[in-house]
Amino acid sequence: MSWARGGSILVMVAVLVLVHAGVAALWLGSMAYSLFVVQPRLPRIVGSPDVEDAQRELAQGNRWPVVAVIATLWVTGGALAFLHEGPWWPLMVKAGLLGAATVLFWWISWRGWPRRVFALPSELPGLQRDFRRIARTMLTLVALAFAVSFLT
Repeated sequence: MSWARGGSILVMVAVLVLVHAGVAALWLGSMAYSLFVVQPRLPRIVGSPDVEDAQRELAQGNRWPVVAVIATLWVTGGALAFLHEGPWWPLMVKAGLLGAATVLFWWISWRGWPRRVFALPSELPGLQRDFRRIARTMLTLVALAFAVSFLT
C-alpha cells in the first residue's frame, strides 16, 4: 500500500469517526436533556393538565430527524466496521446495542405515539410510564454503545 493511499484511508477513517461520534453524542445528549431537564420541568411550566399537549407539540416533527441520526450511525458504523482491523466482538456488541435502541425508537414512533395521541385520559398515566421506561432504556443502550466505541 502506498503512503498516499494509506494516508487517504486514515483521513477517511478520521472523518467517519468524527461524524459517527458526533452524531452519537448529539443523540445521547438530546435524549439526556429531554429526559432529565425538559420532561421534569414541563409540568411546572405549562401546568399539569396541559403537559400532554405540550409533550405532543415538542415531539411534533422529530421522528424523521431522529431516523436520519440513526441511519447515519448505521452507515458510518458499517463503513468503520468494514475498515476495522481489530477484534470484532466490540463491533457486534455495539451493533446489538444500537439495534435494540433502533427497535425501541421504531416502537415509540410508529406504535407508541399513535396509542398515546388517541388514548383515553385514563390510559395516559400508564402510557406515560411506559414512555419514561423506554426512554431510560434507549438512553442506557445508546450510552453503552457510545462507551464501547471509546473503550475498544
